[in-house]
Amino acid sequence: MSAVWTPAAMPAWLVGDLRSDQAGETGAVWIYRGVLAVSRDRAVRAFAQRHLATEQRHLGLIDTCLPAAGRSRLLPLWRVAGWLTGALPALVGPRAVYATIAAVETFVDRHYQDQIDRLAAEPAWAPLRELLDSCRRDEVAHRDEAAAHAGPPGALMRAWCGVVGAGSAAAVKVCRHV
Repeated sequence: MSAVWTPAAMPAWLVGDLRSDQAGETGAVWIYRGVLAVSRDRAVRAFAQRHLATEQRHLGLIDTCLPAAGRSRLLPLWRVAGWLTGALPALVGPRAVYATIAAVETFVDRHYQDQIDRLAAEPAWAPLRELLDSCRRDEVAHRDEAAAHAGPPGALMRAWCGVVGAGSAAAVKVCRHV
């Protein structure tokens, strides 16, 4: 999709949503970079490389939709947070990586679905709604693949995944404005 939308043509709420998507996809790219920097497990590395390519594609798509003036000014923070969100569980092992990705993607699925639902009432934005739904479907596939490898989480992993989900929610709130 090659967008020619301008900030004046895009409602402020939509610019905020897309800013949060841009920040989220930036964070996702860096999650996988963090995993790849630390993990030596061949299966985890193959998983991370495949998903990194998808997240880079998503980021490129969101970047074409979001007016430059609407982009997050906190991208360096989202890069560091993403890298740590990938690297820390990679230090623990494959199941921690997969559980972390499943937690992140569970949040992302809901986040994108909320936007898709809101855009359903805005026929002019149907192409954007379709793009976001395509991204959401990829994220759901990532979640399901990760969950299949994660196994049942222990108390510590449940706590970590809770922190990851809460951090993602807080980041979205901040990104909608900055």
